[in-house]
Amino acid sequence: MAGLLGHHSLSKFTFGSITKARTKRSQKHSWRPIGCVLSEDNRRVVVKNGKDALDICRVVNGMWQTSGGWGRIDIETMLLMLCLNMLMLDSLHLIWQIYLIYGPAEDLYGIFINRVRKERPPEFLEKVRGLTKWVPPPVKMTSSFVRDSINVSRKRMDVASLDMLQFHWWDYANSGYLDALKHLTDLKDEGKIKTVALTNFDTERLQIILENEIPVVSNQVQHSIVDMRPQQQMAELCQLTGVKLITYGTVMGGLLSEKFLDTNLSIPFAGPPLNTPSLQKYKRMVDAWGGWSLFQTLLQTLKRIASKHGVTIPNVAVKYILDQRGVAGSMIGVRLGLSEHIQDSNAVFSLALDEDDISSIEEVTKKGKNLLQVIGDCGDEYRR
Repeated sequence: MAGLLGHHSLSKFTFGSITKARTKRSQKHSWRPIGCVLSEDNRRVVVKNGKDALDICRVVNGMWQTSGGWGRIDIETMLLMLCLNMLMLDSLHLIWQIYLIYGPAEDLYGIFINRVRKERPPEFLEKVRGLTKWVPPPVKMTSSFVRDSINVSRKRMDVASLDMLQFHWWDYANSGYLDALKHLTDLKDEGKIKTVALTNFDTERLQIILENEIPVVSNQVQHSIVDMRPQQQMAELCQLTGVKLITYGTVMGGLLSEKFLDTNLSIPFAGPPLNTPSLQKYKRMVDAWGGWSLFQTLLQTLKRIASKHGVTIPNVAVKYILDQRGVAGSMIGVRLGLSEHIQDSNAVFSLALDEDDISSIEEVTKKGKNLLQVIGDCGDEYRR
């Protein structure tokens, strides 16, 4: 598959090189029209690729909680909170959706969607979006294998068609990801999937996928004020092709919040515990970027900006990323029954960062290390 890229190596990826490659192969490959349409209030977005389109909220509720490590999950309480969350968001004219596949999340969605069907008006159902993932084992991607795998998700979620299927692939040396995506496209054409998307693909492989005329609408990547890797290479390709970014790790599991402001984690029991998998994961990202002292400087800067606008540090962190090139939406992890972030999510949409805010943030972030050089491109942290 490397031949599709020709001389375009990841380290030399430029806007000009993409344009040149597109011109050379224009008779063989065509970039399909992909778009992103914002609502008037900037709260919703339609990700599009040709006739494929999905209307989603720009702030997405994540369900990593169900994978374990966050404590006991009371399913009944969780379902009640889902309904409450949805009612509150509906009053704000937002669309609610969850990222699935973690633990029993797909099964929970199936239970939840049936509750909505039975207990809410039909128009209420139209506001629900269930966005799931598929992470296959490294076996031969035959049509029957892909079909059977997707049917499992459809059955668990109790839906005829998946709103969005995001595809993840571990080993780029195995080009079977192209076979899998082509079979997923066939299932989309049959109406079993509404939109096909990616998760944690790097820029090089995203270009290969698009050159093979596979109609993906988005790529889910880690993206925060600390981790600006998507803006270094991938955003350029997204601008050219229209593929959108859905980001996660945007508040770094909660590290980008008042809770960790003015804390010293080097002193045992002096600060909040890093008691979830996400907090532990993003603390390692802070260490790779510049360490806890520089991170404190960033938090102090974000706090000054938040106080100026009457919002919170997470609001500023999310808004900063939503304003970046190519970003359609940002996924915020929830701990249902503990922290649903409903009011925080609403405040993001009324926040407008000015030039002074952005300059203050960038003055700090430029002191950190270039994570593209330290870790690699988007998703490389999972493949090292």
